[in-house]
Amino acid sequence: MFLTISTTGTPERPATDLGFLLHKHPGKAQAFSTSYGTAHVLYPEATAERCTAALLLEVDPVALVRRGQGKGRGGAPDAALAQYVNDRPYAASSLLAVAIGAVFSSAMRGLCAARPERAAQPLPLRVEVPALPARGGAELVRALFAPLGWTVTATPVPLDERFPQWGDSRYVRLLLDAPEGRLTLGEALRHLYVLLPVLDDAKHYWVSADEVDKLLRAGEGWLADHPEQQLITSRYLSRRRSLTREAQERLELARLADADDTDVAEIDNAVDEESADPDSEEGPQKPVPLAVRRREAILAALTAAGAGRVLDLGCGQGQLVQALLKDARFTEIVGVDVSTRALTVASRRLKLDRMGDRRAERVTLLQGSLAYTDKRLKGYDAAVLSEVIEHVDVERLPALEYAVFGSARPRTVLVTTPNVEYNVRWETLPAGHARHGDHRFEWTREEFRAWAHRVAERHAYDVDLAPIGDEDPEVGPPTQMAVFHRTDKAPKTDRTAKEVRAA
Repeated sequence: MFLTISTTGTPERPATDLGFLLHKHPGKAQAFSTSYGTAHVLYPEATAERCTAALLLEVDPVALVRRGQGKGRGGAPDAALAQYVNDRPYAASSLLAVAIGAVFSSAMRGLCAARPERAAQPLPLRVEVPALPARGGAELVRALFAPLGWTVTATPVPLDERFPQWGDSRYVRLLLDAPEGRLTLGEALRHLYVLLPVLDDAKHYWVSADEVDKLLRAGEGWLADHPEQQLITSRYLSRRRSLTREAQERLELARLADADDTDVAEIDNAVDEESADPDSEEGPQKPVPLAVRRREAILAALTAAGAGRVLDLGCGQGQLVQALLKDARFTEIVGVDVSTRALTVASRRLKLDRMGDRRAERVTLLQGSLAYTDKRLKGYDAAVLSEVIEHVDVERLPALEYAVFGSARPRTVLVTTPNVEYNVRWETLPAGHARHGDHRFEWTREEFRAWAHRVAERHAYDVDLAPIGDEDPEVGPPTQMAVFHRTDKAPKTDRTAKEVRAA
């Protein structure tokens, strides 16, 4: 991955001033470690008449894959090789943009203590990028760079020069020229920092809310009036609608402030601090987190079932146990988890060592696996499996089903799990990824319904399904819940506990 920046000069203003502006000495090669490889800065030529700085980024494909792990399971098997064999080491992309921001950060901000007057002066500049992925072709490259003062030469790279009939690839050879008087070095670097990932249209890292600030800092002075502003903001922010909307609103405020020769804060004064108080009756209210709404739905279902003695199976760090303790109707609460570390955290959360005797008698934490029957879990009014089943391998689900519904057999069982159809509404969740890296599966509403009815029929329970969270008319709720009620019928299971464990 490679680009060069060149400038020309005179004996009075030598081109080698480029070394001062970039804060990298032309007389030596330098290397900088990044999260994905090593960035090298070197100068193929450095004379008073002409100076060229080259940025070479050696990408480590293995490091790139490792840094991207933990995004959920379920990826297509044939994509495994593509994680290691792809264009990332060879074509300019968001990886190169990050390297520009890391290696030339001071130059991007227009800072140069040794030559401050040169940093503020427009320079004759030439930028060359041998391989640039351009989703939109050479026309889009020109549409993005030409309005900024560049003379653009974007030459499509053929798929194979030996077979011209195959046509062009999505890559171009890019040459940008800016005559003296048009652009400073800092402006040129900011253009590259934003537009390289826009053209690639595939960022290699997680796009969070602070990306809006990065975009606006790099786009200051040019992005607000760019004819392709909407495309740039949308692609740079990985098409996250909420972030794109925020960026465009802030850009419009900046444009209005510039037109009125005033400060943004004076324009953006529709809501003062007092009226914006989230605790005020008329102020904007923060949305209730899904985890809170899930606990509220569980507590309501347990209350409706008249449960007093409750099992929290897969209790984790004890959030639900803590909520159950606050309600005196739940006289005995048992939290069960396979992780001793999670139970230690739960104990600290509940402050068991400082809890009064009467309250401490109501709660017990047990280590245990839901893949095995456990006599300690029999005889309870209700059991809760909140966001648990999706952490179990599918082939081990029958063992869990028998341990809970066949052996423990509480009167009521509550099961909540993510609705995978709703994942398209999570703007922070990349397409095809699970909500948590440890999820073995995530079910659609129909898959969850079929599983719930199959379990209910086999183990003599009735079941009702309920949504948790705002229900989208197209994709349903973010979380789905099944409420099982034990009947007086005999279970239909034809498998013994030993057979289930063996399976």
